[in-house]
Amino acid sequence: MKAGKRVRHLLRYREIASALVRNGFGYIAHELGFPDHIPFKGRKEESHPKTRGERIRLILEELGPTYVKIGQIASTRPDLLPADIIAELEKLQDNVPPFSYEAAAAIVEEELGGTIEELFLDFARVPMAAASIGQVHEAVLPDGSRVAVKVQRPKVEQVIRTDLDILLELSRIAEERLEWAKHYRVREIAEEIAKVLNEELDYTLEARNGEKISAQSLQSGSVRTPNLYWEYCTRRVLTMEFLTGIKLTDAKRLEAAGVNRKQLASRIASVIFHQILVEGFFHGDPHPGNFLVLPGGELAMLDFGMVGRLSPSMKQHFASMVIALRSQSSKGIIRAIAAMGIVPDEVNESKLFDDVEQLRERYYNVPLSQISLGEAVNDMFRVAFRHRIMLPSELTLVGKALLTMEGVVTALDPDISVFDIAEPYGLQLLKERVNPVNVFKQWSDKIPDYWDLLTDVPKNIKILSTLVKKGKVQVELTVPELNAFLRRLDRVSNRVSFSIVLLSFSILMTGLIIASAMSSQQSVLWNFPVIEIGLIISGILVAWLILAIFRSGRF
Repeated sequence: MKAGKRVRHLLRYREIASALVRNGFGYIAHELGFPDHIPFKGRKEESHPKTRGERIRLILEELGPTYVKIGQIASTRPDLLPADIIAELEKLQDNVPPFSYEAAAAIVEEELGGTIEELFLDFARVPMAAASIGQVHEAVLPDGSRVAVKVQRPKVEQVIRTDLDILLELSRIAEERLEWAKHYRVREIAEEIAKVLNEELDYTLEARNGEKISAQSLQSGSVRTPNLYWEYCTRRVLTMEFLTGIKLTDAKRLEAAGVNRKQLASRIASVIFHQILVEGFFHGDPHPGNFLVLPGGELAMLDFGMVGRLSPSMKQHFASMVIALRSQSSKGIIRAIAAMGIVPDEVNESKLFDDVEQLRERYYNVPLSQISLGEAVNDMFRVAFRHRIMLPSELTLVGKALLTMEGVVTALDPDISVFDIAEPYGLQLLKERVNPVNVFKQWSDKIPDYWDLLTDVPKNIKILSTLVKKGKVQVELTVPELNAFLRRLDRVSNRVSFSIVLLSFSILMTGLIIASAMSSQQSVLWNFPVIEIGLIISGILVAWLILAIFRSGRF
């Protein structure tokens, strides 16, 4: 490590240790080994009447903008952090002063390769908004286009990378030395935070996110996004169309413009559910400041620094969970949670069912308009956390986005039922899942894998037998009623073999049918109607297989 970087790290370690001591967590500094190389003697650990969540929030606020951002990102992980800490982290705000016009101009000129006067007809000296990573200036391009220019803070990347290096190192040490750190998987949290923050440092990624949301919106016609000016975009500068409209919090202007608040709430909820359950790519922070009502009533969405992604399978599982919540099915909820996450072998299924049942009773007979879908989803994640079920990071931002969106729409329409808006999207996903065409496509996509598995069987058996002969594999099997077990195993293997043969025969018949259709000739081999006979044989084999399954009593 270079000398300058090492000094920066040591100074930052000392600041972190001091903040921990001042807020009643000095024992953590000692357990992490800070006294071995950080001189912070003379500090007395203060006793605090505040909760641990409040003290953690105070530490992050004291350590500055980077740690505030870290806390905000961590607040999206209810599956990894307890509810009381999440509640405090959600209170963190980017209360940072703007940096100077001269510094902003220097960064813009360096990134875009020209002077402010050459690049813009006008560039506002006072920023419109400031946050921990950057600030936004209003400007006018040479062609007269009105734009918003987002400029990254000077040296913020260097500061954040130093803080992230320290955070990752501390999380590694914590898991090695502290049992609670291993339980809460702090290293996993740190790695996820580092990934998100590194993405936010690159404004070109935000620009691509905006383009993707824009492409989705063009197809659905549901929401407008600002146009991007790529020739004015770099890693540290982002230039987009300046949109003028009414903020969602300005009730008087909305009323004066004749905006129907109930319809507006329904539109916003539909936009978010379409992004989550249809597109699988959604705005991760849909708070009121990221929406505008444009002239003519068009809805606009802003700021794509935080987005979420859901894979097709994760969308299906999430939809199943929403439907199970809607129908108050405990078993359905457990199936969805198990499908979405990694369930540890030692999980107590009885206690898991009791927790879900208790949660179901919380919402039993409660009108849907009074149930928060976001809160219900986060409750599911808390149950997963309690039973150490690991959920993918792509899913946890969904709960945060839903809670934020619900706060927006209920402020516009207190009687709105978010469940009613979500249900059609979930049902559509479930219909697609059982659609015969989609099922056949999924099976056909897997045929090469099954074929590879089948052709590898002789080779794998040969390898296994070689290892057994050399004494490298010892197998000991103790099963009551072993003969009955072996007979049952033999029947299963025969049935699997029969199914593979039937599948191969079906593929052959499908090929013959397609060939016959393309040649417009009847398939006759040696004066026999091959297709008709093949279909009869297939029907008999399928009927026999179904009968065997029903006779076994296990289906």
